[in-house]
Formats: sequence, structure tokens, C-alpha cells
Amino acid sequence: MFDKNNRHINYLRISITDHCNLRCQYCLPENDNSFSNKNDLLNPDDIEKIVRATALIGIEKVRITGGEPLIRTDFLEILKKINSVKKIKKIAITTNGFNLLNNLDEFSKNGLNRINISLDSLNPDKYKKITRGGDFQQVMNSIKESSKGNFERIRINVVIMKGINDNEIFDFVNLTKELNIGVRFIELMPIGEGKRFTSMKNLEILDIIKSKYILEKDSVEKTDGPASYYKILNFKGEIGFISPLSNRFCESCNRIRVTSNGFLKLCLHYNQGIDLIPYLRNNTPIETLSEIIKNAIYNKPKEHQMNCNSQDNNIETKRMNEIGG
Repeated sequence: MFDKNNRHINYLRISITDHCNLRCQYCLPENDNSFSNKNDLLNPDDIEKIVRATALIGIEKVRITGGEPLIRTDFLEILKKINSVKKIKKIAITTNGFNLLNNLDEFSKNGLNRINISLDSLNPDKYKKITRGGDFQQVMNSIKESSKGNFERIRINVVIMKGINDNEIFDFVNLTKELNIGVRFIELMPIGEGKRFTSMKNLEILDIIKSKYILEKDSVEKTDGPASYYKILNFKGEIGFISPLSNRFCESCNRIRVTSNGFLKLCLHYNQGIDLIPYLRNNTPIETLSEIIKNAIYNKPKEHQMNCNSQDNNIETKRMNEIGG
């Protein structure tokens, strides 16, 4: 479907939990345990209904997010239900990679074809510090093994922060030399704990990479969203950039989000949307739910104001784990 600004909305990001087994410094406070109760999270049937309803209005790609989605013991059930929706062409996940290895074959057999793994340092000690306890080698094993599998794309999401990991840019680029993966540099958005850190703009990162390598523009289909991709000659993988601050891509935004407690978000930066839970609990027919969602999407905000000192009361105040990463 198209919203009132004539943007083609075909991508759903659905969070299935706000819990996580890590506490990355730019995402979660160290000692905050204000997570949702299990009964407040979307259950597998809820998730299937939402996916079926959005598929009726043109959603073709679903990304499962969190928190950390793989801590859900019913993740495989959720994946199977999403995969049962015939109009969905791509199913992806964003994960920290810790619970990935033991289930790769099952995930592949049940429709998961794209995996994004969050990794902000290739230095084991620094990674442990950023994540407050993460095991770097376990994540690297997940990356290497999944890159050998039947998945369409494996990508690493990297947030470069000044004074923390901005000296590792070439280390991440060089991962793509021998591994058939994508490394995506994502500008840190000033949401929640992220406000405490200084993001490095992707134009700066791009200039640094160009000082050593010749980059050729690569193209991917529109369901991939706003990333720009590049290839380096004789490197197996690719390098991507998602630049919501330095190169605002709102005019081509093709996505909507549903939080783990069933709130349909129309824009990451705003708290506007609709609570889907009453419709799910009242067994609203899929076709009716689809129309409700369609009407909401039509009024999707034109653009975010993250790089402005806006006093708008509709600005989102939740953390990324609550919204869905």
C-alpha cells in the first residue's frame, strides 16, 4: 500500500520481546529490570494475525526483532507461523547471535533467509565492555557458520561511536574480504540510552574507507530499506551504510513497526500509532484488522526530527529494546 506521501509500505519489523541477554551500553541501563511480563508480550497467534493482516495490504518482508528475539523459547513456532503466510517473500531476524548456532538448520528450513547480527567491536575485551558481559568468540562462530549456510544474506550491524570503537573501521571492512557477508555501519540514533554517546556520521566513515579502498556502488531490492551498499574489488562481501541522521531517508521509508506488546508504530521517532491488542483479544477478523492497520499507515508521519531540538509532545521516549531494534 501507499501512504499519503506516496511511499510504498512493504516492510514490517515486528518485535517479539523487550528482554535481552545482553545490556549494551547504548541500549539498556546496567541495572534496570523494567521488562514486560511474559503475558503482556505478543503470543505466536497474535504475531501470525498481524502478519496476515499486513500481508493483505502489501507487506512482503518481515523482520523479527527485540530485545533479543532468540531468547523466546517459542521462536521456532513464531517463525513457522510467519512462514505460513504465503504473501511474505522474505523473513529476516536481527539478533546478537548468542542463541543462533544450535538452530541454524531449523531456521533455514522454516523460512528464515536473512540474518543481521549486532556486533560493535572485534576486540573481545571491548566487546565484553560494550555489551556488559558478551562472549565475542561465540558471536564470531555464529557469523562464520551462518555464512556457510543456505541463507540469502548474512549481515553484521555495527554502530560506530566516537572514542569507543571508531578505531576499528578497517577491521570491520576487512571482514568482508574472506567472508561472504555484509558489514553495515549504522548511525546511532539519539533514542533512550543512545543519547549518552556520540555517533560517527557515515560520511566520515565512508571517507576513511575511501582513503584506502576503491568502492563500487552495489544495488539491492527496495524491500531492503534505506541502506546504501558498496563492493571492494576481490572482496567476497559488501559494505553498507544506514544514515538516518546525516542522510535522512524519510522520503523513501518503506517500513512500519509493531512493538512486543502490540503497538503499531508508524515512525521510529514518534510515539504515534495504534494499540492492536484490543483487536487481537476481541478476535477481530483479519480483513477488518487489515483495514484498521491500513488506515493508520496512510497517516504515517512525513519525516523524523531526530537531528532537531524539537519540543513535540509526540516524540518517542522509550528505549530501543522497548520499541524493537
